[in-house]
Order: sequence, then C-alpha cells, then structure tokens
Amino acid sequence: MRAIWTGAITFGLVNVPVKAYSATENHDVSFHQVHDADGGRIRYERRCEVCGEKVEYKDIDKAYESGDDTVIVTDDDFEALPESDNDEIEVVQFVPTEQIDPIMLDRTYYLEPAAKSPKSYLLLRQALEDSDRTAVVTYSLRQKTRLGVLRVRGKVLVLQGMLWADEVRSVDFKGVKSKAKISSKEKELAGALVEQFASDFTPEEFEDDYQVELRKLIDAKLEAGDTLDTEATFGETPDEADEADGDDADVVDLMEALKSSLDRRRGGSKQKSGGSSSGKKAGGKKSDEKKSGGKKSSKKKSDSSKSA
Repeated sequence: MRAIWTGAITFGLVNVPVKAYSATENHDVSFHQVHDADGGRIRYERRCEVCGEKVEYKDIDKAYESGDDTVIVTDDDFEALPESDNDEIEVVQFVPTEQIDPIMLDRTYYLEPAAKSPKSYLLLRQALEDSDRTAVVTYSLRQKTRLGVLRVRGKVLVLQGMLWADEVRSVDFKGVKSKAKISSKEKELAGALVEQFASDFTPEEFEDDYQVELRKLIDAKLEAGDTLDTEATFGETPDEADEADGDDADVVDLMEALKSSLDRRRGGSKQKSGGSSSGKKAGGKKSDEKKSGGKKSSKKKSDSSKSA
C-alpha cells in the first residue's frame, strides 16, 4: 500500500507521527470506452471554449460562478488558505461512541506509526480502548478542513472521515408520520420473521454476484481469443508517478507531554486559587500550547497527499 498522507496526531501536547493509507478499495471491474466499429480508445480532451486550444492539466485553474460574475481561484490562492499545509490530526473531543451517528461517517484510513518508537501510538490506542470513547478530530486533506473520528480496529488506529452537520439532509416524509394501526398479531408475525433471519454478521459470506459473473465473462472472452491488441488500439499508458517517502519525525518525551497536558487543563483553577494574575483558561488555544513547548511534526505532506 502507498501512504496518501503523512503527519501527526496531536493529543494534548503528545505528538503521534503517523502515515495514512486508504482502508478500502473498489473491486468493480474497470472499463475504457471504445469505438464500436474498430475498438479504438475514446479519449476526452480539455479544450478551452474561448481560444479553442487544448489545455494541459497544470494550466487549469478553478472558477466559481456567482450570477453574472465568475471568480477564478488559483493554486496560489488555495495554498494561502490556513489549512492547506496543516499536517496534524488534532484530537478535540472524546465522546461516547454511541453518540456518533453512522450516517455521518465517510471514508476510512488506516494509520501506521511513523516514528522510530511507536510508544505514543500505542498509548493513544490503549487510552481509546480503556475509555470506551471515540476521539473526534479535525484534519486537513486535499486542501480541505475535515471532521473525523479516531477509533481502534484490531491493533490499528483508524481515521474515519465524517460529514459536517450541515451536509446531512433533514427529511419530512409524510408516510413515517402515519398513525395506521398495527395489530398485535402483525407485530408477533413480524417479530417471528426477524427471529428466523437472526444471526451474527459474517461479511465474508457475502459476495458480489454481478462482479463474479462479469469476471467470468471477461475470462471466457480472453480464453476464446476474442481480443484486440492493447498497444495497437489504446496506445502507450503513461508511467505512474513515483511514490513519495516521508521521513521519520521525533516524538516528544511522552511522560513530560502527558503531565504538561494535564497541568494545562488544571491550570486555570490552580492559578485562581493561588492569586495568579494569569487569565488563560485550561486547555487554551493551539497557539498557546505551541508556545509552551508542544512540538509539531516538521514533516510536510508529500505531493501524493494533495492528489490522493
């Protein structure tokens, strides 16, 4: 697997360097579009509607249309946004797991410890297991600020993206408000039907029959020689970009970071009782934490993290 993102989880003042990998993949058979007359590959060109010239991807900007006006946003504009270079997964809350609505969950990533010592990674994993809570996090991927959760799957920390609250549609279906009367016999029969299908979930028992049959069809055509020469009809395939490797990051002293994090959380009440003039609250802003010695991973995202 190829890492699509390199950064660090920030847990108080604890820094946990990690690499992220896509946890899922699509098993559907991929197809190209071809000309039915000769099997030639159909390709699409990016062509400017003003000058008519073919445009390379590197020369394309993005535009936002607002009525009669259009605003062009360049790569430099995106890079200037505050989250464009953020390589941290920041833990902002630990919440009861049952409060996470599955409808908000999105794509999943495996997180691999990227430091020379995995101790801080193991500590966070153990803390999540012992608390029976889920860590709510914010992070940046593909130049966008994202919401997510950290959880444990087996022995691996998993980052699961989440939708923002305003991205989940609200519905008002008339049928669900019906007051149709359900008899006790109907409820009894429905319950009996549920019991007949009741079992433990075993995902490996399920198979995509359509893809299996499609693969059999393709294999049969290959075996029968019902084929075309790929290079003659499609041309050469561009080489894939080289994989980018990330360097190891240093981990802050674990015990000291944990103690400092707890001290900051308790600091507000202690300072008040001791007559201190400091007005900072426990668990202050990230900028304050960095000034107090919290280390941030010096690694930068590889080019693959922007395009993955």
